[in-house]
Amino acid sequence: MTAPVAEAVRRRITVRGTVQGVGFRPYVHRLAADLALAGFVSNTAQGVLIEVEGPPAGVAGFCSRLAQEPPPLAAVTGIGVEDVPATGAAEGFTIRGTEDAPGRTQLPPDTATCADCLRELAAPADRRHRHPFVTCTHCGPRFTITTAMPYDRAATTMNDFPMCPACAGEYGDPGDRRFHAQPVACRDCGPRLRLVPAAGTDARPARDEDALAAARALLADGRIVAVKGVGGYHLACDATDERAVAALRTRKARGGKPFAVMCADLPTVRRIAWLSDGERAALSSPRCPIVLLRRRAEPDGLRLAAGVCPGSPHLGVLLPYTPVHTLLFGLPGDPPGPRVLVMTSGNRTGEPIVTDDDEALTRLAGVADAWLVHDRGIASPCDDSLLRVRTDGTEQVLRRSRGYVPRPLRLPLAVRPALAVGGDLKNALCVGDGDHAWFGPHIGDMGDLTALEAARRAERHMRRLTGVTPALVAADRHPGYHSTRWARRRAAGLPQARPVLVQHHHAHIASAMAESGLDGTTPVIGVAFDGTGYGDDGTVWGGEVLLADYAGYRRFAHLTPAPLPGGDAAVANPCRTALARLWAAGLPWDPGLPSVAACSRDELVLLERQLAGGVACVPTSSMGRLFDAVSSLAGVCHRAGYEAQAALELEAEAAAAWETDTVAYAFGFTAAAGPVRCDPTPLLRALVADLRRGTPAPVLAARFHRGVAGALAEICRRARRATGLAVVALSGGVFANGLLEQECTALLAADGFTVLRHGEVPPGDGGLALGQLVVAARERHEETATARTDETE
Repeated sequence: MTAPVAEAVRRRITVRGTVQGVGFRPYVHRLAADLALAGFVSNTAQGVLIEVEGPPAGVAGFCSRLAQEPPPLAAVTGIGVEDVPATGAAEGFTIRGTEDAPGRTQLPPDTATCADCLRELAAPADRRHRHPFVTCTHCGPRFTITTAMPYDRAATTMNDFPMCPACAGEYGDPGDRRFHAQPVACRDCGPRLRLVPAAGTDARPARDEDALAAARALLADGRIVAVKGVGGYHLACDATDERAVAALRTRKARGGKPFAVMCADLPTVRRIAWLSDGERAALSSPRCPIVLLRRRAEPDGLRLAAGVCPGSPHLGVLLPYTPVHTLLFGLPGDPPGPRVLVMTSGNRTGEPIVTDDDEALTRLAGVADAWLVHDRGIASPCDDSLLRVRTDGTEQVLRRSRGYVPRPLRLPLAVRPALAVGGDLKNALCVGDGDHAWFGPHIGDMGDLTALEAARRAERHMRRLTGVTPALVAADRHPGYHSTRWARRRAAGLPQARPVLVQHHHAHIASAMAESGLDGTTPVIGVAFDGTGYGDDGTVWGGEVLLADYAGYRRFAHLTPAPLPGGDAAVANPCRTALARLWAAGLPWDPGLPSVAACSRDELVLLERQLAGGVACVPTSSMGRLFDAVSSLAGVCHRAGYEAQAALELEAEAAAAWETDTVAYAFGFTAAAGPVRCDPTPLLRALVADLRRGTPAPVLAARFHRGVAGALAEICRRARRATGLAVVALSGGVFANGLLEQECTALLAADGFTVLRHGEVPPGDGGLALGQLVVAARERHEETATARTDETE
């Protein structure tokens, strides 16, 4: 007896998340075809809409595999399923065009060239052999070419390139790897390269393969080439050529700040740096970020120029992530060229990355000897991301941009539609709505009009891609911040016409809480150590321990303040910060101290008058400035050419003695009325005594790092005794110091604390906007918080 045939069923499936631009529709088509099911799939503003019809077992198997086996670049955040009447469809399964409807979907970040495309690039018989823009549904640009959502070719900068018949055939074939790959192109129909030499050079203009060959030859000859990438221009030179690196450093006004380098491949990386499994995985991931690696003291036959990263034991290293990069290094049979290139942002120091070709020819004139240009437009700038891999294998992102943006973060509480503008340093804005937040790309420092315009463009682009229409704007409380002034102008006309101003260190802690999934119902012991932040008392804060949730905070402890003579002038001169700390501690300026010896007599006289009269000497409790002071006292760094130079070089010194010296300098604690004061006077006294005994700088630096970690652990114990709280959130730029973060985490965990550390959200000001966003979301519920905001306007 034949079993009865089960009646067909039909289900409507809505898939949410990062499901456009990742090959999701062809994947669904193949899955339905494998199971002999009918129906359709289409993109919508909410994500992907599927209707599937067939035998119940087949439809059930389809739904199960859909959830368990998504395409590699997809990130499914939700699947909705409902039964609908069967139609008796017999036409098979089809892919429909995009449906217009209100809603929101998620665009994937740009990703590195996949292995299949790299094979085609190198295969002489393939029609995309040496094609500089080879891509497919599994790799290539997404965020930086997309101008609107839903994601279709007409809404990308590839709309300027009509497909040839061969590419159109691949694009329309559900069985092809390039089915509905919006950036698909080839030599016949895609973007083209050209080389533009600088005036007065002996290079000649060139196109296509000749342009690449000429650029590679220029790099081998010690020239500087501006290379247009997916998110902007890079400035490139041979990283082993002392003169080329020195010229780039001078022309870009880079000071002593380390350059990132791009290596041709992993074997080349291993010749210049140590590489753990976690670091290798991060380097080779589709995100392809810059990864901080430990330099080899004795490179394996490949010595970088001394000017690549002076004073640092680490190298910022990345691998080629576009076909253009791969071709710059050359394929088998090409003339030899550099295997390691300096690959730094295409801008002058302090400016945003350049994306426009005409602007690049103007702004990078006098820096570049030639420009390797292509005619595919960049819809949004997107600089390289930067991270380090901890000893436990977890990652700490220090700059979140290409490879991450615009991937959303899930929030632990619902927020109103809002824009958070971040701060003035390492700026990255954030928009949020409901339970999601989206960071924009790294912009940089907001010190001039070009940066402010870049921020405005970034906000417009993020609004178009996310569909978030802000009802309020959140910003830092600092009255002088450019970002705060912009927030005031931006808020005009919104339902909430005045920005919500969030205290800097509260935002840092809220950022760590939100990333860790805390809903804010219970406060944490929040540690915010950084260089500067506007305090409630009008002074410069930065060594703060706050008892905080999203609704508010109480200052439980802080570093004892010291004068900051001349403000920014002291930041650029750690020797002055050191002498101000000695002065505040009542310790003499012994001429034999390195910080004293680094100052001229006139400088010492002026500084003494400033401190005695309190002239231009705002008090600061900044932990970052204490690191600067100790760096100078130990003889490591007296004049800083870039942000955090003194602290970075002090960390490098400490690492050299970390395993051989375990002494920790002691802080003092004052527990009178008000917050606990963490006093570095005993530490400074012990350090000066060690200096007089001839103790080497690495030992001084290691003892200081252990002392800071020990003091932090003691303050947290006091906070726990006073409040019963046992969760500690570590945030602020000082915790980019891997040695300090590791020691603080170890001491706190050994003492029974739960420690929250940043992962994908930067600990510095690049993560500030997330904290502003979640605090602002709480502000609408809390009358006290709203009143406090009004008072600070």
